[in-house]
Amino acid sequence: MCGIVGYIGNQDAKEILLRGLEKLEYRGYDSAGIAIANGNGVHLYKEKGRIADLRKTVDENEAGTAGIGHTRWATHGPPSQENAHPHQSETHRFTLVHNGVIENYESLQREYLNGVHFTSDTDTEIIVQLIERFVRDGLEVEEAFRKTLSLLKGSYATALIDKENTDTIYVGKNKSPLLVGKGDDVNVIASDAMAMLQVTNEFIELMDEEIVIVTREAITIKTLTGEKIERKSYIAELDASDIEKGTYPHYMLKEIDEQPLVIRNIISKYQKENGEIKLDEDIRKAMQAADRIYIIAAGTSYHAGLVGKQLIESIAKKPVETHIASEFLYNMPLVSEKPLFIFISQSGETADSRGVLVNVKKLGYPALTITNVPGSTLSREADFTLHTYAGPEIAVASTKAYTAQMAVLAILAVDTAKARGLTLDFDPIKELSIVGTVMETLCDQKEALEKIAREYLSVTRNCFFIGRASDYYVGLEGALKLKEISYIQAEGFAGGELKHGTIALIEEGTPVIALATQKHVNLSIRGNVKEVAARGANPCIISLEGLNADNDAFVLPKVHDYLTPLVAVIPLQLISYYAALHRGCDVDKPRNLAKSVTVE
Repeated sequence: MCGIVGYIGNQDAKEILLRGLEKLEYRGYDSAGIAIANGNGVHLYKEKGRIADLRKTVDENEAGTAGIGHTRWATHGPPSQENAHPHQSETHRFTLVHNGVIENYESLQREYLNGVHFTSDTDTEIIVQLIERFVRDGLEVEEAFRKTLSLLKGSYATALIDKENTDTIYVGKNKSPLLVGKGDDVNVIASDAMAMLQVTNEFIELMDEEIVIVTREAITIKTLTGEKIERKSYIAELDASDIEKGTYPHYMLKEIDEQPLVIRNIISKYQKENGEIKLDEDIRKAMQAADRIYIIAAGTSYHAGLVGKQLIESIAKKPVETHIASEFLYNMPLVSEKPLFIFISQSGETADSRGVLVNVKKLGYPALTITNVPGSTLSREADFTLHTYAGPEIAVASTKAYTAQMAVLAILAVDTAKARGLTLDFDPIKELSIVGTVMETLCDQKEALEKIAREYLSVTRNCFFIGRASDYYVGLEGALKLKEISYIQAEGFAGGELKHGTIALIEEGTPVIALATQKHVNLSIRGNVKEVAARGANPCIISLEGLNADNDAFVLPKVHDYLTPLVAVIPLQLISYYAALHRGCDVDKPRNLAKSVTVE
């Protein structure tokens, strides 16, 4: 995810744009840039790193009353000044910023732009070069803008400045969020309202496949075919907690959408400049010294621990046990001679886990906490901490913390394997980067997943999730999400366990959500689907590209086998969200639940 700001009015745009980008900096970007338009043309400033680094490059004497800005997290091309936004066309007439992913940029380049010199590795540059190409062919700028956007496949939020008409900003949106803000003789654009609250609190939300012509005096919304649209503005009444939510209707939806960013943030925190994993040497030694790992967690974190067990055993070849904290606390099994305990907790305050930690420390065993809150109790009292860098998670139903925990466990598994001298064909940084991009793609498919929720879960009183291997663990988490926020009685089962009792609960129309992302059990889980279908179930298969079959309800893009749980859970999160929404439930604050479980 990236951030966009834009300003056109009667004040110097430079400082307004920089402050707007600073409001978005919590997202953890790797480069940034602004373009300032005045009577002398368009002046471009870009820099790798933080907004503070960008500030140092901006000429304080350069003033202009219009401009656009951008903060980037690399998807196409590494972080660099050349790949930072804004991007310009070959003659520098047009300047553009863009959020999203253009899936067909290579084919567009081959078809329309042979011979054009590109200065970056990004998919974004194709947009600004196409606009200039079509203007050269005789189209007016607005026509060229609309034609270009109509050719794009993928997601975009974009803003364009023309050096020959700096009194207008051209804006377009599809799948990526973008707002236009209204003021007195001033208008703004932003991917999040909080970035431009310094100017106005009155905003217009844009819909997919719309463009906006923004001047100081007017905001004109049109379709890609040129038809004008009238839409009322709204007042963003934001206090401190609302600002964290931005314009999302619920924290949960915002936090689902933040997962690509979280993965990229984890990569940046756990990667050295040479690309190697960056990890505390004491943690590395503790993992090496242990003859068995004991993962202790509760709820969603327990489900992450189940995936972590599989990751550590498969990659690092270390035996692992995963235990529910509340059970381990009062029913501690025999442990090995040299154990290492790993505690997983979003808040770091989970009472049952802390009870186990207290007992473990009395016995003199080493402990590592994986948490989103480094100063929390579990973090303070354990010997070591790995931070998940997911940012504040407000919704009771955990989403981004769960995927962050699995990502950190994958990094820990690979680091342990390398420390043991094992040969690997698995590069966690590269593969997690792919996961981040796929997550973004999945988050853009909300309509398809809302349709599944409506079709399968609108009137049901119960639902079953089935899977094998890691899909079983993801199914457990999917069932938890659904029951937490929609109050549908949902249970996750190993596919092979159906015939040992559970299949007796299948009735006509019972929804059964089956995960099929593992090649070695693909035929087996599909056999289980046939078994429940024969008893009247309404099966919904979510499969992985390459393993998919006709009539599967949803197909996930391909990622590495080890990391499929990180992407397979996102459809389940969104299906649960929409199921709860359709049933009129309080998504962020489900009944009887609290975010941090500080009592046993």
